[in-house]
Amino acid sequence: MHTVSVLALDDVIAFDLATAVEVFSRVPLPDETNGYRVLVCAATPMVTAGPLRVGTEHGLDALAFADTIVIPGRNDVTTDVPADVIAALRRAYQRGARIASICSGAFTLAAAGLLDGRRATTHWVAADLFRDRYPAVELDPDVLYVDDGQILTSAGASAGLDLCLHMVQRDHGSSVAATAARLAVAPLHRSGGQAQFIVRNQLPANTIAAPNTLDAVLVWIEQNASAELTLADIASAGAMSIRTLNRRFQSEMGQSPMQWVTGVRVRHAQQLLESTAEGVEKIGRLVGFSSPANFREQFRRLTGVAPQTYRSTFRGRLVS
Repeated sequence: MHTVSVLALDDVIAFDLATAVEVFSRVPLPDETNGYRVLVCAATPMVTAGPLRVGTEHGLDALAFADTIVIPGRNDVTTDVPADVIAALRRAYQRGARIASICSGAFTLAAAGLLDGRRATTHWVAADLFRDRYPAVELDPDVLYVDDGQILTSAGASAGLDLCLHMVQRDHGSSVAATAARLAVAPLHRSGGQAQFIVRNQLPANTIAAPNTLDAVLVWIEQNASAELTLADIASAGAMSIRTLNRRFQSEMGQSPMQWVTGVRVRHAQQLLESTAEGVEKIGRLVGFSSPANFREQFRRLTGVAPQTYRSTFRGRLVS
């Protein structure tokens, strides 16, 4: 039987840990047996999981014979990975075990050097920190998961469910995976990627304009994004030349002023798609896009899904 060892490090995210255990423990095969033997292992007999304490019966030796190893995330991604854990993961990789991470579990894989030169993902909130710490990894924060063969990584929370179901489908086919998905009350495949969950260009509620920064300009764009803005309009609002405006945006925001405006408009559209019953074309006009086609193109480019798909994902049925 295929053995899945779920590695519980101290400060493990309980949701990630439970996701792997529950998905692989509920994969009925046609002969009525379960598709996997699931073990939870740790370097110590007891680990913390937020407000919980999790006791494990298996030590790191369970990584030595596992067919698949799943690494849930940890709440504090800056915590060092124990040397014995790194060594055990490297040995498992060398013997050919499949290793998958959920959420910030990618930090553990990267600390072991198993993601160098590979495409990978993690929770979008931790993406910048991950890039800074592990520049040798080709990080893609917009996707739900990455399957690089022997090494797999997923984004945060429910993306771990997507990844686990994907591995079930790889191992046992679509029919068995579909049954596992129904037992988890989850779709076997979700439209789009992690990009649709990212809050873009979000200003703090208590933003205060300060001299010699873009704060005042960003607040002005937030309030006027629905208008037909030009670079001259934005520069005038910031009391600076267009050249200075472009230079400061590239330096401080990493993008052009109009790219920032598009991001604000898409975020405003997301809020309307979530909270109103207005038609997609009208929402595009309300937030400042020049045409329905341009709205749909820019929305899909930044979120990875069409506006109507986003609405179906994030908004429940209206109560009349």
